[in-house]
Amino acid sequence: MMNVFPPVVKRTPAKAQPVARALAKCLGLFLSVFLLAPAVARSQEGGGKRPNILWIMSDDHAAHAIGAYGGRLKDVVPTANLDRLAAEGMVFDAAFCTNSICTPSRATLMTGQYSQANGVLDLNGSLPAEKQYLPKLMKEAGYQTAMIGKWHLKEEPAFYDYYCVFPGQGNYFNPMMREKGKGEWPKNEQHFAGYDSKHSSDAVADISLKWLAKRKKDQPFFLMHHFKAPHDNFENAERFDFFLDDVEIPEPESLWKEPNYGSDATRGTGTSVGKRNTRRNMGHHMFVDSELPDDEYKHVAYQRYLKKYLRTVAGVDENLGRLLAYLEEEGIMDDTIILYTSDQGFMLGEHDYIDKRWMYEESMTIPFIVRYPAWIKEGSRTDALINNTDFAPTLLDIAGVPTPDYMHGRSVVPILKGETPQDWRTSTYYRYWMHMAHHDNPAHIGVRTPDYKLIFFYGMDYRTEGRNIYDPTTVGWELYDLRKDPNEINNVYGQTDYQEITQELKAEMKRLREEYGETDEAYPHLKQRIEEGWDE
Repeated sequence: MMNVFPPVVKRTPAKAQPVARALAKCLGLFLSVFLLAPAVARSQEGGGKRPNILWIMSDDHAAHAIGAYGGRLKDVVPTANLDRLAAEGMVFDAAFCTNSICTPSRATLMTGQYSQANGVLDLNGSLPAEKQYLPKLMKEAGYQTAMIGKWHLKEEPAFYDYYCVFPGQGNYFNPMMREKGKGEWPKNEQHFAGYDSKHSSDAVADISLKWLAKRKKDQPFFLMHHFKAPHDNFENAERFDFFLDDVEIPEPESLWKEPNYGSDATRGTGTSVGKRNTRRNMGHHMFVDSELPDDEYKHVAYQRYLKKYLRTVAGVDENLGRLLAYLEEEGIMDDTIILYTSDQGFMLGEHDYIDKRWMYEESMTIPFIVRYPAWIKEGSRTDALINNTDFAPTLLDIAGVPTPDYMHGRSVVPILKGETPQDWRTSTYYRYWMHMAHHDNPAHIGVRTPDYKLIFFYGMDYRTEGRNIYDPTTVGWELYDLRKDPNEINNVYGQTDYQEITQELKAEMKRLREEYGETDEAYPHLKQRIEEGWDE
């Protein structure tokens, strides 16, 4: 691995500037050839050329809301095009995010780093140009670059040949978007609307297809196509209004029964489907009659919730189909590596929860499906444990660019080729930095292996001043034996049979925190809180 960013050079004295500029120009040309020649050589091994890259990311699309991932929803989810990608490519069954919330996940995509390293801890974070490593390196590698759809990183998208992005979260209908070439950021707003209203998923696909049609066809492209859907409030295009209307959506068992789930740290926290959380629950959002008995209220809220959610998923899948059709019509389908994921997962009623943020499986797990026949055998699946710090290294590797040493992740290209490295990771670290904001989730850290998950709820805000800082909550540990309890309904922390594995997982969590710079040196109150609760 190599650091592609040179050290800062002092300004040359004025008299030496003409000579210095000439020397710098020659040196820059030499370095460009020197650095990119190995990348081009690797891309041409075996006579091949570098593929086009179509990166598609949705927002809050849970893996278990895709047919190819199976589960209780497989017979009702509208994901024919995603299922096609899965059948023709590879499905990652153990892909995870590292901080299940929109802005931090997107910063991790752009930097290949955990949140404390890239500085984007929560929804208020922003990513300046100098930290937008991925598009910079892709552009330097000779790719045409475009970012279309949800950006959510506040600063202007840098290093893209073209961008057209929502301001912040963006609207579901007739969206306003900021478009490169239409003025200075953030005043470069353009309105994308239609006679009978235009849904954001349709608008993003329209813009991507237009850009693809106008691209330089003698140069490979890197298109980041980011849907807003199916983020709440789950506003679907009108054509899907009655989809699933007469279907009973299967309910998770943990919506109703949880024999030993959770801990003192989580009891009573988190927004709910039913009436449990009186401040905010899905019944409020779905306009369920509050006079209904508790169980009926929860059932009605769940059915409305899932149908609205899946109707927005239908729009995502349909527009994915439009992109695939274009690639086929152009004859470049097999010359394009197609990658689909989401910024995080989503709780669809499991444990009576809504939204994301949690380290529980449905929130932490992300879909990751890749199609590229040159490398991938049809219908492949892998249980290699990956996380979203791996995405930037993977995309760079596809372009023939080495992984910079400041990135935390690794390329999954060997896995795509059926050659999982012997030293591949056996654990992944997670941290939710926010505390009791919006959906009442306490701050927590954790580690997940193929067999176990250990979570420590330290329950404290990283901020010490400012607005809406919530009081600390009870600390607590949760341990789930995923071999016996994949749905995480039996917390075995503290049980005699699990003492040894608990200590091993704590040691691994500590190791990962040190490796990724997650030691809270800048947050001494958090460091003390975690140290004090470590052996409880």
